Amino acid sequence: MPVPRRFDRRPPERDTTRINERIRVPQVRLIGADGEQLGIVDTPEALKRAQEADLDLVEVAPNSKPPVTRLLDYSKYKYEQEQKQKQARKHQQQVNIREIKLRPKIATHDYETKKGHVERFLKHHDKVKVTIMFRGREQAHPERGRDLLQKLFEDLGGIAVIESAPLQEGRNMSMLLAPSKEVDKIAGTDSTDAPAAEAPAADAPAAEAPAADSPPADA
Repeated sequence: MPVPRRFDRRPPERDTTRINERIRVPQVRLIGADGEQLGIVDTPEALKRAQEADLDLVEVAPNSKPPVTRLLDYSKYKYEQEQKQKQARKHQQQVNIREIKLRPKIATHDYETKKGHVERFLKHHDKVKVTIMFRGREQAHPERGRDLLQKLFEDLGGIAVIESAPLQEGRNMSMLLAPSKEVDKIAGTDSTDAPAAEAPAADAPAAEAPAADSPPADA
């Protein structure tokens, strides 16, 4: 039995910019193709000037009184705007928030391991939510959680800034760390100073690195 097709019933997005004959106000403030101010003119006169210049009359400030219009090639203008938006999206940096969970009485080895994960996330320009999990009687000593979070922040050596101070919610206390400007300096130093020692020796097995997108298990 064929599966019925689902149709998108949302109306298509329309370009709401008014151009040429869609501009129905009696007068407009006109800007020329080179940006010169031509003053307030009757709309039919503005349309005539656009046709003589083989350009479009485009409303660029509809809420002004009278509306502001400009002579330009609208197809070319719209294409350039779309390209600018694509470039802006391309250069936007996506920020991920990782989470690391600790216990108030975490062992030294486990602490160093978790701190290494936090450093790695920050150097990848991710934010890190560090959560202290209290159990049982540990909830009576929230200062131990704050001390541990402060120690972690200090041990990171300046590559982090505290974006959200420690806050306790129920059995958990969390602090949000963001990468500082020192991260870029460290990354630049590593890339210039570190020789090709990253590659393992031919007869030595490569160490397996922990996955960056899978937070370690709770201590």
